[in-house]
Amino acid sequence: MKAYSLDLREKIVDAVLERRMSKAQAARTFGVGATSVKRYVKLAEEGKSLRPGKAPGKKGKLDANGIALLEEDLRARPAATYEKRANLLHDLLGVRVSKKATICRTVKRLGYTRKKDRWVLHKETNGSE
Repeated sequence: MKAYSLDLREKIVDAVLERRMSKAQAARTFGVGATSVKRYVKLAEEGKSLRPGKAPGKKGKLDANGIALLEEDLRARPAATYEKRANLLHDLLGVRVSKKATICRTVKRLGYTRKKDRWVLHKETNGSE
């Protein structure tokens, strides 16, 4: 489930604290759970940020060094397969990663796209070029 936006959280807190709407009424009005309303109001009263926190999850297997090594490999060996890249990371860093999930997602996050037998760094343009 995605976190509620900062804007919505601020509107909820404003409705409860400024406009004196009940927490239950605010929950119904904004379509959120009563527990969420209570949490946002409490954070605001304590002077804490209403910004959503980072979603919990597993720590990735590739650290900054592994990502840098993968990016260097993309430039040095443009025709290498995901399997060869995964084997390189295992040989050099001792970390075993999934060629489909980890390698593919990391390559995509780095901004590279597959073009026949080479990798191209995809640069987004804003229309001003």
